[in-house]
Order: sequence, then structure tokens, then C-alpha cells
Amino acid sequence: MTTIVHLELQLDAGRLEEAATVIRETLEATRAWPGNEGLEVIVDDADPARVVVVEQWASTADHDAYAAWRLTPEGAHQLAEIVVARPVKTIYSRRIPLDS
Repeated sequence: MTTIVHLELQLDAGRLEEAATVIRETLEATRAWPGNEGLEVIVDDADPARVVVVEQWASTADHDAYAAWRLTPEGAHQLAEIVVARPVKTIYSRRIPLDS
């Protein structure tokens, strides 16, 4: 079953142009990771320094493998340099059926 991950980031408002570059570079590896089915970054209309990375994964296991890799030296990234608060990650893997 598809898993959706939201990664909410509060960026340094004085570094938004640089942040866009760092996010693009970081997400290249995310997009290429096995099991990643797509991602996008959405920006809060009221606060352009608040963004949510919306990731779609083939399974929670695929995302978990990716997240574990990000904790290794090979998976290190520069997001910590552009955020001003701890990121908030929410994983959605269950759904409520809408048809009877």
C-alpha cells in the first residue's frame, strides 16, 4: 500500500533563495531512491518560510530504508543549515475507505 510522508520545515526566512537550492539538491537523492513514487514541495501562502515536502512511497518499508540511509554519512544532507526549527515528519499509510 502506498505511504504518504509529510516533512514540514520552517526555513530561515533570510535564506529562502539558498534554501530552494538546498532543497532541490537534497531531494534529487530522495527522488532516485527505490520505492519513491513522487514528491513535491508545497509552500505556505501565509508564511513562505514554511514548506512541506510531500513524498509518496510504494511502501512504509521503502521510506524506512530511505530514512535510515539519511542517517549515514553517505546520506547526509544540508537541510539542517537552512531550517530554524526541528522538522516534523508525519507518515500516512492507512486510509479510511470512502465507498460503501
